[in-house]
Amino acid sequence: MGRRKKGRAISGWLVVDKPAGLTSTTVVNKVRWAFDAQKAGHAGTLDPAATGILAVALGEATKTVPYITDALKAYRFTVRFGQATNTDDAEGEVIATSDLRPTDAQILAALPEFVGDIEQVPPQFSAVKIDGQRAYKLARDGEDVEIAARPLYVESLTLSERPDPDHAVLEMVCGKGGYVRSVARDLGQRLGCHAHVTVLRRIWSGPFELEDAVSLETVEAEARTPALDARLLPLETGLADLPELRATAEGAARLRNGNPGLVLTSEAEYGDEAWASHDGRPVAVGIYRAGELHPTRVFND
Repeated sequence: MGRRKKGRAISGWLVVDKPAGLTSTTVVNKVRWAFDAQKAGHAGTLDPAATGILAVALGEATKTVPYITDALKAYRFTVRFGQATNTDDAEGEVIATSDLRPTDAQILAALPEFVGDIEQVPPQFSAVKIDGQRAYKLARDGEDVEIAARPLYVESLTLSERPDPDHAVLEMVCGKGGYVRSVARDLGQRLGCHAHVTVLRRIWSGPFELEDAVSLETVEAEARTPALDARLLPLETGLADLPELRATAEGAARLRNGNPGLVLTSEAEYGDEAWASHDGRPVAVGIYRAGELHPTRVFND
């Protein structure tokens, strides 16, 4: 007999407005403790200095994390011109300076180069693995590592504010794996003046908006109370981008056992990834084929 997991078998999503100064893992651990949950994870790391949406999955919702990780996300960030740092943000050491400052017109002319399917080199201080080790660890040890460029889809990159010649506030919507710090660094290089990020905030992530978010102070104040439980968003919130299928009673039973199950017709087409529900509860995610869902992930009651 396997060892029984400690904590409650509670499932759902809690959207936290992450404060600056904490790692994403620290926030997840605090949320897990506050709910006394058996299992918790998050959908997309934020740098310690960054703030904004950190979607934390509990229990069975952790099985839907990949769908949020792969979803589009939006960031609002401030770029400081005239300085490059070794971390590409304000936490690092200044390694190059310039007296040049771009005009609004020059910034606007450069931004389209960072939109669409682009190649991006992650920062030296990042969680990218190189020969089995994190890049930030190698960088802290003084090693100058070469990180290969990675593909990134950027849906939009816009200039929102220009508070002064040294700074610009930008907003970016991008896909999985985007480094805002790299965008600031590369924009500074493109404009010939160096640049780094000073403020970074994630303003939405997939289906999750800032209006859904709660502060970490609230999480701690309401820890292990019904008030905090009431803030949980349902597991299926993480499946918002997939079509929903209604499973028959027999189909739901088969799906829960990992077998293809009958589902009612919907907008899903043959070969689409979709999720099935029965009696208002999610049953499984899988591939839709000719009236059946072939499960790839099954949700426990």
